Amino acid sequence: QCVLVGEEISVARIADVPIEKLVGIVCTRGSPFSHAAILSRTLRIPAVMDVGNVLFAELEGHRLLVDGYQGRVFIEPSPAVLEEFEQLIKHETDLARELEGLRDLPAQTPDGALISLQANAGLLSDLGSALSAGAEGVGLYRTEFTFMIRDAFPDEDAQTEVYGKVLAAFAPRPVTMRTLDVGGDKALPYFPVAEDNTLLGWRGIRLTLDNPGIFLTQLRAMLRANAKHGNLQLLLPMISSCKEVDDARELMQRAYSELVQGRQAARQPSLGVMVEVPSTLYQIADLAKRVDFFSVGTNDLTQYLLAIDRTNARVARHYDSLHPAVLRAINHAAGQARDLHKPLSVCGEMAGDPASAILLMGMGIDALSMASPSLPRVKRALRAFTRGFAQELLAAALSVEDAAEVHRLLEGAFEQRGLGSLLGGGGDLGQRQTHP
Repeated sequence: QCVLVGEEISVARIADVPIEKLVGIVCTRGSPFSHAAILSRTLRIPAVMDVGNVLFAELEGHRLLVDGYQGRVFIEPSPAVLEEFEQLIKHETDLARELEGLRDLPAQTPDGALISLQANAGLLSDLGSALSAGAEGVGLYRTEFTFMIRDAFPDEDAQTEVYGKVLAAFAPRPVTMRTLDVGGDKALPYFPVAEDNTLLGWRGIRLTLDNPGIFLTQLRAMLRANAKHGNLQLLLPMISSCKEVDDARELMQRAYSELVQGRQAARQPSLGVMVEVPSTLYQIADLAKRVDFFSVGTNDLTQYLLAIDRTNARVARHYDSLHPAVLRAINHAAGQARDLHKPLSVCGEMAGDPASAILLMGMGIDALSMASPSLPRVKRALRAFTRGFAQELLAAALSVEDAAEVHRLLEGAFEQRGLGSLLGGGGDLGQRQTHP
């Protein structure tokens, strides 16, 4: 059993360790909102970030207890501490066993509202847990992980094989694949980008449009993989203007034409845009003329609305997706999409928090995508609250001035229904610096 300890541990480094051996992650730097942290949550691995100046030699060979809930690492824990955490593990195990009974039941509210619960994934190893948890599809497949775990750009055939396996695993259920989204805190070692401000720089759709060879290779691979099953939905990241969508559509059409001319089987997917750059909030009507659906990425939307680098441990405590400005922005996007008859889902980490999910349901959002371990908790919460009550809760949350008040409001509602245990490890809920 291995606890991986390092300064900042990359997605590629996590992928190097056999998943059955990896039981914990400890970083001396970093943030609980980094992509390494998101991956560890998906893999159900306890992780603690930014523990400060710790000499790795002091930890080597020692027994560690990693508490991802409270952000603590115990070195050679005492019998009393071990007993306490064994009880916590038993409680979690009992809750998980209780929630297993919901696997094949719909996420339907007592007043009949039906919510589609889907999984976020990035590696083929994620698919089994997503299927076991009862995911109704993949709401976000992070294709960049395929690039991040390699030493060079994967060629078209290699990408086609990976995407084909993902689509086959869930067919005929939908799979939403995000086009290559690197830059910021997701660097490729074989494609270095030196910038003073990476989060506002050359990333996402900006990078791929400036490198059409990379983009066309990925698009061709996606269209080829989609030929057999036809369940692909393609999602464009970091969109901030209509021109970016027009340029991406032109390249997708070019990729399709090249495949048809080369007598290769291909099928075009539906096209969507991530709502994560604030400018997108004010262009939804124009974008709706060009795309089939929208997906809110709450991780970056929160980061950019609040001007907080979520990977910076100094300010990460201020990062909060339940900030009133974030809630109002998502509610605005949901209302716009509904008026335009365009589906809008949420695929950010916020969707995997049971309490936040109730607010999103109150906004009229009917599809949530999350790390597969969060699916049972969110389903349990949705089946306990009516949409009518969720709308009342949302109205109250939108009227307050401080995120802390929103947290108290939600925690009170869950405690009243005897569902406080669902919030034990709850994703974005609370200004936690850790995650389970």
